[in-house]
Order: sequence, then structure tokens, then C-alpha cells
Amino acid sequence: MTKPRTGQAPPKLDRNEFHLRFSGSFKDPTFDLAHEAIAQIEEIAWNNYSHSHKAPFTAKAGPEFADPDYDLSDEWRATRDKLLAAEARQKDSTTPSRVLLICGSARNDGSCPGEMSKTFRMAELAQQVLEGSGIEVDLLDLSLLTSDYERHIHPCKGCVSTAMPLCHWPCSCYPNHAQRQVNDWMAEIYEQWTAAHAVIILTPVYWYQTPSVLKLMIDRLVCADGGNPDPTTTSGKNAEKAKAIELDGWSYPKHLAGRAYGVVVHGDVAGIEGVRRGLCDWLDWMGLIDAGALSKLDRYIGYYESYAESHETLDHDHAMQEEVKNVARAVAVAVVELRANHLSVPDKGLRLPRPK
Repeated sequence: MTKPRTGQAPPKLDRNEFHLRFSGSFKDPTFDLAHEAIAQIEEIAWNNYSHSHKAPFTAKAGPEFADPDYDLSDEWRATRDKLLAAEARQKDSTTPSRVLLICGSARNDGSCPGEMSKTFRMAELAQQVLEGSGIEVDLLDLSLLTSDYERHIHPCKGCVSTAMPLCHWPCSCYPNHAQRQVNDWMAEIYEQWTAAHAVIILTPVYWYQTPSVLKLMIDRLVCADGGNPDPTTTSGKNAEKAKAIELDGWSYPKHLAGRAYGVVVHGDVAGIEGVRRGLCDWLDWMGLIDAGALSKLDRYIGYYESYAESHETLDHDHAMQEEVKNVARAVAVAVVELRANHLSVPDKGLRLPRPK
């Protein structure tokens, strides 16, 4: 048995430190009227935390799972069932074609910046092209993480690096009610990716990288690439069992493979090529199929010009607008060919000598 290495995690919070962190959400004087009620809720929350009530709603897994008697989270099962239904619709040739547009900017006019993002405007251009081609569109605006109340994409905990079977599809790390890690948006986002025949990611460059809102989603999609669809095989998060399963041989199922993709990256000074390559390499690794050379775009908008007038610069950059539309047009064609089984994938069927 390959033993998990331990000793990094600190002990649980003591009661006083828990109080300080819990009460931080109620510093506004308007909460003073409910002081006693908040104290009562805090005591309940402390009890849940100290006794690790991660999944308070469970039911026996049943015969479709490896361990029918395992107490499976109701919330995880509900998400899993939605993904199965979405996958069935996606593979049904009679359903409308569907593309997921992802706006990867953290900026919108409902939060501190006070202005919409150029990325969102480009997403709207792509949406117009796709809908004009008769394709249904889901627009995933990740900037809502910065402006919506209690909307979260919690960070990936890295289960995959302990052993791939410990990383469940969909992710079972959240919600964790004991630690108040709830309202995780990824349950809906997994469904949108699963339902899509193609994905277009549009993003600015932040410090040579993707914005944090986009990277949060990317990390949480690791479970789509080799993730374990049956948490009962690892008794939830039993690291030793997961290691044993991986060492016995793991198939690394690619749950989102076969969908088409396009990418739009824009910046103002530097970093666009590196971000575009990183995104495309990631999507290729996941088994998605690019929609051709024109579906992978990186451009500067207002190179070394003022931030204040960048929207006006985009207004006048008609070539850039047309290039964004071409990304959408290329993806629209790829979706038609994909669903008719005509999209050329020369390396399809080749065996990977080193799957991971």
C-alpha cells in the first residue's frame, strides 16, 4: 500500500478563533438587532464544524454504484443526475446545437470598476453570429463572481495529485457545509459544459495570465479529465483506497472530449500569445477539437494606449470585431460537421501510450 503523506494541515480552529472568523460576516451595526439569533446560529455552526458535517443530506447509493450501502451526498447525486441528462441531450441528434460562450473577464459595471468589460462585448458579437446560425447559446459571464451575492467557485483542492480516482466527476469536494464552503457555482457550470457541442472562451490577459475567475473554473474542471464517476469506490475521500485503485490501473476517462472549441484572447501590452497557447493546449489535452486556425485568436486592443479610452478603441477596431465573429463562424461550422460525424480528427482512435 502506498501511504498518503501527512503532516501539513493545521489542527481545527479553537472556539475563540472560530468565533472571530464567523462574526466577521456580521460586523455591520445593522446586525446588532439580531445579536442573540446570530449567537445561536454560531453555536450550531460551531457544532457542525467541529463534528465535520460536510454532507448533511445523504442516502444509500443503491445498486448502480460499486458500494450500494455507501451514504452518498444528495447534493452530489443531484448534480451527477443533471450531467447524465445533459450528456444524453448533447448526444441526441434531434436536439438543437448548443455552444457555451465563456466571458473570462472579472470586470463588470455592477462592481468596483463601474464599467463593462470589452470581453463581454466580444462575447455578445460571438453570440449574435451563433444565434444567427440557428445555434442555441449559453453565456457564462464569470465576472458575476465579483458582483453577485454569495456566488462562488471554490478553489480546487488538488485531489487528483493524491490519486486520480480521488477526484470525482462531478467534483465532490463541495459543498462542504461544515466549513461553510457552499453556493458553489460549478454544479451549474459542469452542466453547461456537458450540454454544449462546442465552447468558446473569451478572456483578457491579467499579468501574463488568465484572470482568477477563469482560472478557478479551469482548475475545477480537472475532474472532467480522468475523474472518477463513482465516489463509492473510494468511500468518499479515502486516499489509500484511491491510490490502490490508480495503481491497479486507471482509464482516465475524458468526460468532455469530442466537443469543438474556439478561443479569443486580448490584451493591451503583453502576454496574449502565452495565454492563448495555454488555453488551447489545455483544451486539446481535455480532448476538445479546435475549429481551425481562425478559431484561435489573440490580439491587442489599444497597444500601450490609455485604459480610459479602450472601449472607444474597440469601437474603431472593426478588423478585431470581425476576427471575433470569425471565431464564432468557424465554431458554428465545426458544430455542424461534428454532429454529422464529418469533422476531421486525424488522430482519432490512436492509443495513448501514456494516458493521464
